[in-house]
Amino acid sequence: MILTMPYTTRFLLLLSASVFVAFRYNNNDDLIKQLLDRFRAYNHQRPVEKVYLHTDRDAYLTGETIWLKGYLFNGNTHTIDSVSRVLYVELIAPDTRRVQLQLRATNGFASGQLLLPDSLLAGTYQIRGYTNYMRNFPEAYFFSKTITILRPDGNSPTKNLVPEQLDVQFLPEGGQLVDGLESRIAFKAVDASGMSVSIQGFVLNARKDTITGFSSTHLGMGYFTMKPATGQTYTAYVRQAEDTYLAYTLPAAQPKGAVIQVDNLSSKDKIRVYILHNLSPADSATTMTLFAQTRGIVVQVVKVPFSRKGVLVQLARSDFPEGIAQLTLFDGANKPIAERLVFISKNDQLSVSLSSAKSVYKNRERADVTITTTVAGKPVPANLSLSVVDARLSPEADSNTATIVSHLLLSSDLTGSIEQPDQYFNPTHADRLIKLDLLLMTQGWRRFIWNDVLSGTIPTNNYPVEQGLSLTGRVVRPNQKDIREKVKLTFVIFRQDSTREFLMGETNELGYFSMYDLDFTDTTKVFIQGIKGKANRDLVISLDQLLKPTVTLTRIPYNAVTFEANEWAEFIRRTREYQEIERQIRQNGEVLLQSVTVKAKKYEERDSRVIYGTPDASIKFDPISTSGRMTVLDVIQGKIAGVQVIGSGMNAQVQIRGAANFNGIVAPLFVLDGIPVDLQMVTSIPVQDVDRVDVLKGASAAIYGSRASGGVISILTKRGGSNYDFSKDITPGTLVAKLPGYAPIREFYAPRYEVSKPEHVRPDYRTTLFWEPMIQTDSEGKATISFFTSDSKTKLRLRAEGSSFSGQVGIGRQTVLVE
Repeated sequence: MILTMPYTTRFLLLLSASVFVAFRYNNNDDLIKQLLDRFRAYNHQRPVEKVYLHTDRDAYLTGETIWLKGYLFNGNTHTIDSVSRVLYVELIAPDTRRVQLQLRATNGFASGQLLLPDSLLAGTYQIRGYTNYMRNFPEAYFFSKTITILRPDGNSPTKNLVPEQLDVQFLPEGGQLVDGLESRIAFKAVDASGMSVSIQGFVLNARKDTITGFSSTHLGMGYFTMKPATGQTYTAYVRQAEDTYLAYTLPAAQPKGAVIQVDNLSSKDKIRVYILHNLSPADSATTMTLFAQTRGIVVQVVKVPFSRKGVLVQLARSDFPEGIAQLTLFDGANKPIAERLVFISKNDQLSVSLSSAKSVYKNRERADVTITTTVAGKPVPANLSLSVVDARLSPEADSNTATIVSHLLLSSDLTGSIEQPDQYFNPTHADRLIKLDLLLMTQGWRRFIWNDVLSGTIPTNNYPVEQGLSLTGRVVRPNQKDIREKVKLTFVIFRQDSTREFLMGETNELGYFSMYDLDFTDTTKVFIQGIKGKANRDLVISLDQLLKPTVTLTRIPYNAVTFEANEWAEFIRRTREYQEIERQIRQNGEVLLQSVTVKAKKYEERDSRVIYGTPDASIKFDPISTSGRMTVLDVIQGKIAGVQVIGSGMNAQVQIRGAANFNGIVAPLFVLDGIPVDLQMVTSIPVQDVDRVDVLKGASAAIYGSRASGGVISILTKRGGSNYDFSKDITPGTLVAKLPGYAPIREFYAPRYEVSKPEHVRPDYRTTLFWEPMIQTDSEGKATISFFTSDSKTKLRLRAEGSSFSGQVGIGRQTVLVE
């Protein structure tokens, strides 16, 4: 059996036969200029957003609360993103049912909480975060993490034993094998749950000759080197238990093409790209192009000659920003023929240091923690979130679980699940960059498709950036066909404080409508009325808010968190005790409120649509006054002294006596439920919908300013009244729906024992002792927080995550003992 030679040794042997090149492009190269122009145009039209969610822990009991904070980033520059101001958070069950929250994002940060209903089943859930704009991209780029939800009536969670139904992928470096060209082939092996499996095996050609052997070196991953011969096929055999083997056919080699091998490890200053090809000028032009970019930012473009079959290109590491870089080799016709991802590590991340005043505390003692944030040793202001948990009651799913650093720099730019991502950024792992390079040989980049870039085909952004809550939908005919004309719409939003917001709008010719930058909290009722046709009977209104992005289930372990038997029993007991205490606090609060007696005069609710006092005249619309009348003007004609209506329908003119100037008659200001409207809108309102009409003359109309110099005719509808029950409204052309607003924010409760209180007699065995989502370090990079330990003699695990406004992210950890 032929063993694979170490990577660095083989690379140096290849280097000795190569020619070094490092030319850059010039502006006279039309093909390269075209490539750059189209690449930049694509990324200008398709900028990227990224989201990260920090939760207080990884395992919860039904009835508990998930405390969380969202971070929004510009996906190209990694600066804090203050453009999108709505963050969507979803808890997705194994059967794809979900609960959704909308969090208000301010300056790129959003805090909130999610109460877990008692009815939830035990299992592994996904918690997902995204913005509306991110829906323009595949859901694989939404933030997603795994949490474990347990039930008090369930058994202690243990890791499921999944049969090793191996899935092994073999991935040539650069994307393809080429006849006669030596290549590295990376591989990755996972089981039925998607977890890595260590493997070993060998490769045979069609004549059953052994070509090479291989074995995984890290989380089921490894690589081997081989040179495919013309006309040969190759099969990899992976050993299973009891000396049985699974056979996998290796990718077929191409007769013509190029391969690349990248050395991103041996030089601290250079990235070495070794290019082998069997092309000739007859196959393409005289040069190839190596294109290097990071997150849509062009870093280097190098022309590679065809004159030698082996070429070494060295790229200056200092030119690249930190993160994943994409190296793409194009042939002379600007067709991509090989591609490789590499990671650029610069160690310019945010350093977060947690320093407690003591290393050992007593029960219910105050703990003071100083947080320091620096970059390259210099203080930097940063925004952080911090959780303090009982380590015994909250075991970690994995010591290398995802963090804000691993997500922003790695996971957010890759598709597929990454196992133990934080190990690639933890400096205690000396070989982390070697393992990270191996990971990038097996994990693909798919944020865009080169064919779209090169053809100038830029996908349409169907989902806009949200500066506030949105209300969008469509109006169609009852048979779901297009109306093909604009429809006027009236919106009434009923807020939680009993106020109402009235909005006017219209659809486009296809019936679509949208209202943006709305601001309301909690579930809110909205009423929409379309105005068209007789009694609006040919309108059906629907809302897009009732639709959600699709969910694709990925293979994840059923129980990501495990407990020891005694820890499980204590976790259940202590959590249920604390939940009972919370319920008693709520009940006591309700009893106290019920015992309060308030004496005051009866308050008559003021109509928020009316800003004036007693009108000069008013007419009530009832079956008698509206009988046989088609429009509001028909009803008031001749019924209100001083109001004259000339003509009918769209040609009608209205004058309030004395409203004239040198230019002639001055028309009155029409107001519908407090909102100024035009005469066309007034004539289209069904008389059955009107409650009354008020008329203001002269000085009474002055409250509306100069636009009311001709007086005011105020139309008040039945639906605009405070006592109108929209839930029973089945009028054609209307829609009543409940819309989710921003989730109300609760403050995390943590007892403070420096002052004695009656409730302190209760036992304190909380799992999460402290949660603070908005910690801001000052110009010196300093902040101090304090919390009190509980009644447990345990180890506390502190974890702070956060970002500077320029996008440097970091994580800090600390443990303290309670004895």
